[in-house]
Formats: sequence, C-alpha cells, structure tokens
Amino acid sequence: MDTLNKAILFAVNAHAGAVRKGTDVPYIVHPIEACSIAAGITSDPEVLAAAVLHDVVEDTPVTIEELEAEFGKRIAELVAVDSEDKMPHIPASESWKARKDATIKLLKTASIDEKIIVLSDKLSNIRASHRDFLRESDEVWKRFNQKDKKMQEWYFRAIAECVSELSNETAYQEYCRLVDLIFC
Repeated sequence: MDTLNKAILFAVNAHAGAVRKGTDVPYIVHPIEACSIAAGITSDPEVLAAAVLHDVVEDTPVTIEELEAEFGKRIAELVAVDSEDKMPHIPASESWKARKDATIKLLKTASIDEKIIVLSDKLSNIRASHRDFLRESDEVWKRFNQKDKKMQEWYFRAIAECVSELSNETAYQEYCRLVDLIFC
C-alpha cells in the first residue's frame, strides 16, 4: 500500500467516532480536506500523508514515536510541527495563548513543507469557521477554548504572516480572504 493510502487509513482509525467541535461532522473530514488542500500545492506523498495525519498526535492517543515507527522520521517530523502540546495540566482556555504563541514561534523557522501542512490545516479550519459564522455570527466563538473574537483574529492573522511564503498559492489567498470576511 502506498504511503498516502496507508496514512488515510491510519487517520480514519485514529479519529474513529470523533466529531468536529460543536457539530455532528465526522472529524476525519477535516484531515482529508487538509490533505486535499495540500495536494493543490504539492504532490510530495510524504507531505500529503503528514497533512492527513496532522491531528493524530494532537487529538488522539497516537504518539510521535508511533507515527515515526509506522511512517518514518520525515512524516513524523512534519506532523510534529502542526501538533500542539495540549498542556493537560492547565485548563485549555488558560493555555490557549501559550499554545498559539508556541505555534507561531515554531512557524517562523519552519520549512516550506511544514508551512504547507499548517496552511492546509488552518484553511480547512477557517472554511468551517466561516460557514458556521454565516449561520451563527459571533456565537460561533463560544464553542472554542478561546471565546474572544479579537484573540481568534490575532491568531488567524499571525498564521497568515507566518506562512506568507505561500502567498502566490490560491490556498493562501483563500485563507486571507476568509479571515478578512470573518474579522472585518
């Protein structure tokens, strides 16, 4: 089985039964969409595999070590860049800013492949937030750990700045347009 198909099956199993915050949408839709977005930017099978696996360490019991054993060092390293330390000893609402600061710091020196995965993840997220924003307006922020719309805006705009090397990509342009639609 090729790497991408193996990664898709792995992600399906890892996210089995999970749904997106505040919805009934199966969680696996998000990593599949992130992979599809990444495929519009690169054909590198390891980047695409990492895009579909990007949340397995952050949101399931799977570890980076297990990913490395299953998929190799490069894919595990690519996934690690987009995997937050959830700081389980601190309530999520209190650790939100520290977690986002850590992501932004890491992105400043990330490789282009790592930035492709992050952009793909965040574009998928902002698409979902935009759809929900159209239905719920600012009520959408109540489902997140960070409920302050201005802080959400800060983070989404910081991501745009960090991955601006991809500004010629339609995915980047769509991301920025959706951020502007929600926050302006």
